[in-house]
Amino acid sequence: MIARASRPLRSALSALTLAGVLAATAVGCTSSGDGGDGDSAPPAPPSSSPGAVVPPEPHVGFDYQIGGPYPPPPGVGAVSRDRTAKPADGLYNICYVNAFQAQPDATEWWQDHHPDLLLRSPSGELVVDQDWDEALFDISTPAKRQRLAAIVGAWIDGCATAGYQAVEADNLDSYERSQGRLTAEHDLAFARLLVGRAHAAGLAIGQKNAAELAPRGRDIGFDFAVAEECGQYDECAPYATAFDNRVLVIEYEPEGLSRACARWGGTLSIVQRDTDVRPAGADGYVRATC
Repeated sequence: MIARASRPLRSALSALTLAGVLAATAVGCTSSGDGGDGDSAPPAPPSSSPGAVVPPEPHVGFDYQIGGPYPPPPGVGAVSRDRTAKPADGLYNICYVNAFQAQPDATEWWQDHHPDLLLRSPSGELVVDQDWDEALFDISTPAKRQRLAAIVGAWIDGCATAGYQAVEADNLDSYERSQGRLTAEHDLAFARLLVGRAHAAGLAIGQKNAAELAPRGRDIGFDFAVAEECGQYDECAPYATAFDNRVLVIEYEPEGLSRACARWGGTLSIVQRDTDVRPAGADGYVRATC
């Protein structure tokens, strides 16, 4: 894989996530995980019986709002928002969850409550995604995967309760930044647990990045893909093939948008956003489509 700084820093998203952590810990958590979702037995999915899982339609108009919600532009039929935000009325809503790494402002919480669930070097230092200052989760053993799946799974259940139709599980490629401590097999094994949890809650679930794992991601049950800069780096084809064109593409550079649109503009859902994914009206906001 090409090393690149594609995933947005999202300071606004980070602040929202911290607010979610503090709010959840204030309402009767026991030995909770990030967001106050316990790591003992996973809580049951939402009480209403989930219907059939419905993935997004191919080539649906798409907007990426994980840095803060705003009224979707005309022509948008699907939107991705952070799990702390409300879904957009009348659209297909995808709930962003940082499933394989800790948000920067939540690292201290994890250190205090679940230090053994953060990946560490042989010397005991945290293994951190340096581009985004996110500590990696330690998914190297079945026991740790189960504990983390209970925490992240409760976030997924929260997405369903809030009214989302799908979840976007970020950082399937965390093994690439793990200093050799994790493998693709570890990430896929954890992803399998998340897929099961999402489907049990009635949600579709999208593979986020890791083009080289797209066929295996589909095999373990991912329903669609969310791909950052696959036009920029000529990586859209594996996603399109594996997920029958149910691919939501985010480009951050005009060149990437042009490349994506030239090859995939009539097939995939493509949007260009600014790298901080700012809400409309904020300084630096960028949004363009094919």
